[in-house]
Amino acid sequence: MPTRAALAAALLPHGLHVRGGFRPEPSDGLRLADGSPALVLWLVGNVGGSLWDAFAASSFARDGLPDPLDRWSRQVGAALAQQWGGRALYPFSGPPEQPAYHPFQKWAARSEAVHHSPLMLRIHPQHGLWHAYRFALIFSALDDADRADLRAQQDQQQSPQQESPCLRCVEQPCLTSCPADAFDGQSFAVAACASHLHTPAGQSCMQGGCRARNACPVAAGLRYSPSQAAFHMAAFARARG
Repeated sequence: MPTRAALAAALLPHGLHVRGGFRPEPSDGLRLADGSPALVLWLVGNVGGSLWDAFAASSFARDGLPDPLDRWSRQVGAALAQQWGGRALYPFSGPPEQPAYHPFQKWAARSEAVHHSPLMLRIHPQHGLWHAYRFALIFSALDDADRADLRAQQDQQQSPQQESPCLRCVEQPCLTSCPADAFDGQSFAVAACASHLHTPAGQSCMQGGCRARNACPVAAGLRYSPSQAAFHMAAFARARG
């Protein structure tokens, strides 16, 4: 079992970060391969474009096969789980591989100060909309220092500094920047967005990233680079036909 500090150090070469964690309850049903119950779950992901250079330099980014970022994430997660006798869980693993998708959004809310945004994405007080979860690692033991760290994390999540930045955003430019009018603050019109991306007018979104997301003023310095934005938009467009 790694300490949080050791795990963070192992993730750095991949441009990934420990995004928080929690102690699972028995009702979560999280067990390792040997059947032992998980005593800690660490969420792992990127902040801004932190993973992009490592992924772009990998063979996955160049082999032309489907889902390169997911496959890269699997390799990194599985290697770390094997190294420390844990288990890696992924947000993109669902039926028929397993009965249901893991509830990463719920896990995120238990792990750090993330909030709902008008774009249906989780917004972070410091990272804005520019973050993502690539996998989670569960272990059957917990270091005393990390146990104290998790308690402090839970206390910090309740502090005023961790409230949703959307509460202070009066203009909400994210809701007026989408050329397809796909957002109304309550839902995301996926079909309208996808249809727009397949038109000539949608190419600026395809190359520069979602205009609504880019319009968010929170953590603007963490916006994805053009190459990373284009990669994610292409993956979204392919998935929606």
